[in-house]
Amino acid sequence: MADLKVNINGLELKNPVMTASGTFGYGLEFADFIPLDGLGGIIVKGTTLNPREGNDYPRMAETAQGMLNCVGLQNKGADYFCEQIYPQIKDIDTNMIVNVSGSSPGDYAECAARIDALEKIPAIELNISCPNVKDGGMAFGVTCAGAASVVKAVRARYHKTLIVKLSPNVTDIAEIARACEAEGADSVSLINTLMGMAVDIEKRRTLLSINTGGLSGPAVKPVALRMVWQVAKAVKIPVIGLGGISTATDALEFMMAGATAIQIGTANFLDPAVTIKVRDGINNWLDAHGCQAVTEIIGTLDD
Repeated sequence: MADLKVNINGLELKNPVMTASGTFGYGLEFADFIPLDGLGGIIVKGTTLNPREGNDYPRMAETAQGMLNCVGLQNKGADYFCEQIYPQIKDIDTNMIVNVSGSSPGDYAECAARIDALEKIPAIELNISCPNVKDGGMAFGVTCAGAASVVKAVRARYHKTLIVKLSPNVTDIAEIARACEAEGADSVSLINTLMGMAVDIEKRRTLLSINTGGLSGPAVKPVALRMVWQVAKAVKIPVIGLGGISTATDALEFMMAGATAIQIGTANFLDPAVTIKVRDGINNWLDAHGCQAVTEIIGTLDD
């Protein structure tokens, strides 16, 4: 068996397979299907400082080769997570990582600080695709200044591994990645969902309650792969790739394009054991190609 360990700027993963936030609950929901300690990391659903109800229904729609969602970060807030969820997940033998969202840099920083106090949460992932309520609703992650402001505020109050999840709805994602790196991000993960829409032609209305939503699934993979390749060449910190990954072949493509680790999202809804299958598939490919360690293939595309 090949050595599957990878390192995210000091955070060691037993293998490069992680779960994407919002697609794996708090991990516990999948315990009947897979050994949770068989994953490199589990990124739990988005957590905000204060409770959020999320958007009205309908907030999911099936599309060709993917799905749209506008769930709206429904969660019970940071205190609920710390008091009720953390005790249930803290002893799972993998990296339990919290996805943090907010509506201002201060919100992000306060939420991150509360998570920082939890001994067995070694990292957070910042969702900077959230709307900046003080700037007309524009997402923080679509400008260098917006992204940098969140990372800087969080870095001042968070002392463990800081991963920043990048929005693909930008002109130059590499520029955004460099801005996050400059403010102290330990890693960047990409991509978050692409903005999309679906229409019911009989009712002449959109299928989602807020009209638009995030597109995920196999349809976004070529875009995600391109962006991971661009960002990996632009920054020195590790890149985590996600977007449409559902097989070991997909995962290997992302790693060859420069990703140190990968996340699996929408595919979890189709096959709750897909993460373990991808992990084993990576190992089988490495064995078949005479590779001793998964690190041998990272960033090895012949440009």
